[in-house]
Amino acid sequence: MKIIPLHKNYSKLIGKASKGDRRAQQQLFEMFAPKMMGVCRQYLKNNDLAEEVMLTGFFKVFTYLKDFKNEGSFEGWIRRIMVNESISQLRKDKKLQFISETEIENSATHSTYIETELETAEIQKMIDGLPDGYKTVFVLYAVEGYKHGEIAELLQISENTSKTQLFKARKMLQNMVKQQNNLSYGTL
Repeated sequence: MKIIPLHKNYSKLIGKASKGDRRAQQQLFEMFAPKMMGVCRQYLKNNDLAEEVMLTGFFKVFTYLKDFKNEGSFEGWIRRIMVNESISQLRKDKKLQFISETEIENSATHSTYIETELETAEIQKMIDGLPDGYKTVFVLYAVEGYKHGEIAELLQISENTSKTQLFKARKMLQNMVKQQNNLSYGTL
């Protein structure tokens, strides 16, 4: 993961932007927009919608920038806003549906790791092929690094539902990778 380098004027830039300095806001936007577009795109299949959500997220960033205390990662703070905006959009579109289960099979006994040489675009297409509930939990857990308790709280679901969604997402992705490999090697 690429870290935006902190230079001596970094906190000054944030300070200026929090006071409404449009030039400073533009600089922050240009520094973080490409990465935040990627964050939104992880949750939303449509590029135009992801861009719209990112822009709404940046509106919130600049609205609440005065609340950022220069403690912790500024990029992490922005990322959290983008994740929340993406999830809000999925809720708004009624695309977050979870299958609730009281118990989950032990995913460790079912995990199989398949070596593959898939391109990033192919992997993203596979992730996009997941049902939105599976995809959201998978991205939060595997990409963003959230724990199941945090995911449960964020999505207003139980921890078991989070675990089940992740298990099913992994299972679907494994099947997609197997199918892709079979197509690549002509064994279908």
